[in-house]
Amino acid sequence: MTDSDIIKAYKDGRHEEAFRQIVENYSERLYWHVRRFLCCHEDTDDLLQDIFIKIWTALPTFRGDSKLFTWIYRIATNEVLNSLRKNRIRAVFKSGNPEDDFLKKIDEDPYFNGDHLQRELQKAIQRLPEKQRIVFSLRYFDELKYEEIAAITGTSEGALKASYHHAYGKIKKTLEEKFL
Repeated sequence: MTDSDIIKAYKDGRHEEAFRQIVENYSERLYWHVRRFLCCHEDTDDLLQDIFIKIWTALPTFRGDSKLFTWIYRIATNEVLNSLRKNRIRAVFKSGNPEDDFLKKIDEDPYFNGDHLQRELQKAIQRLPEKQRIVFSLRYFDELKYEEIAAITGTSEGALKASYHHAYGKIKKTLEEKFL
């Protein structure tokens, strides 16, 4: 089913069918979107369930002002940011340095199957400021256009391009220092 088919099904009263299709169409994409930020399979699975519950409860309020894809990604991104803020607060009380907790999760995740370079790339991404990390992830990994990212984040395309450029430069510098 396409997004427009899903919306039509929902409007026709086939709510469970529409939601089931949203889960089917978006589970994998959202999993990887969330995983890039949380760095842990278990945390990602937990948050993904929360995201789909949020989508289910908010679906009646979807007005169609944006694409369904954009709306879903905005919910997911907001939930990720909320989770990161909570995790940062917990980490401050636990160890004093939230960045160390995220970097440690990358190294300890038994489900991470990348090589050393991919692991270092993930660490470099985790060191970015929040906004740059979001823009970089959506542009580099999800291959979204700046127009789509702007709709998801509510940020101008110009600001997004600048954020991506800065993020790319920081990541490149970090990896060059590590490997050259």
